[in-house]
Amino acid sequence: MLANLLRLVAESIKAESGQTWTKVEEKPQPTPVEPPRGFFSAHVDDKGRLKFPVELQQYFASIGDEKYFVTSVDDRIARIYPISVWKGNEKVLEALATEDPDAAEALAFVANDYGAEAKVDPQGRMTLPTDLRRALALENQEVRLDCSQGAINVYSKTEYEARKQKAKDSLAEKLKAAKLKGFK
Repeated sequence: MLANLLRLVAESIKAESGQTWTKVEEKPQPTPVEPPRGFFSAHVDDKGRLKFPVELQQYFASIGDEKYFVTSVDDRIARIYPISVWKGNEKVLEALATEDPDAAEALAFVANDYGAEAKVDPQGRMTLPTDLRRALALENQEVRLDCSQGAINVYSKTEYEARKQKAKDSLAEKLKAAKLKGFK
């Protein structure tokens, strides 16, 4: 009788302890790619093609998007958005439309007026939309590029110099404020 009791206890423990595991397919998680830091010199040729420096070509290759949306939303600088980032902006504009329909409509209108989808060609160039490059004086000249908020900014020489001068105004005071916040 004791033997039967021990056998029943052993069987009940065995039945409760063996969890069934199912195999979960692993999806590779994209590794976040950090954009290059600093400003880069580049050139827009007479056909409106922007030739990217090697660092930015490598960055484009690593982010996984093949299509980009090139536009301006401030009438001052061109922005090159990976299409995945631009789709996020479209969702933001949709949400903004419920709170501030005029702002959402204006931003969407300007972005679409200047904007067009583009790709980087095998030579590391991208053709900028004609209306955009004419409005921002980006044709057949040197430009400066930097990465910010998921996009590439394209500055005309005039815009870059104006922003550079503004950044240098009261620089000592700005540095002091940043150091108070922990800037090293």
